[in-house]
Amino acid sequence: MPLLLQIVTPERQVFSAEVDSVVCPGVEGELGVLPHHAPLLTTLGVGELRIRRGGAEEFFAIAGGFLQVRPDRVVVMAETADMASEIDLEKANEARREAERALAEGFEEPADLARARAALQRALLRIRVAERHRREGPRSRG
Repeated sequence: MPLLLQIVTPERQVFSAEVDSVVCPGVEGELGVLPHHAPLLTTLGVGELRIRRGGAEEFFAIAGGFLQVRPDRVVVMAETADMASEIDLEKANEARREAERALAEGFEEPADLARARAALQRALLRIRVAERHRREGPRSRG
C-alpha cells in the first residue's frame, strides 16, 4: 500500500504522488516513513529528502519546516524544497559565492550573520543534491 506524499512550500506545491517510502532530514537525524506509520508531527532540519517509488529513488533539497504523517498521507511543509532534477547548479554556485562574500565581510547584527550562514547552508545543500543527481542520475533499485 503506497503512501500519498505531498511536499509544499509557501510558494508552491513541489510534489504530490504515491510513494513507497520517504526519508526526511529531522532536526535530530533522519526519519523514515513507511506505509502504516503511526501519526506524527515533527520539525524538519536542512538536508536531503529521499523518496522511493516503483524501485527508483528521487531526491529533494529541503530546508526547515514540518513533517506530518497522517493515516492517509504524508505532508512535508518546508520553507524551501527543490527536486534534484530542477536545481540550477549555476544559480546554486552563485548563491554559495554570495553567501561566502557576505560572511567574509562580517556583520554587526547577529541576525544578519545567522541569515548569511543559513543561506550558505542552503546553497551547499542544493549543490550537493544537484551534483549527486547529475553524477548518478535517477537511482533504481532492483
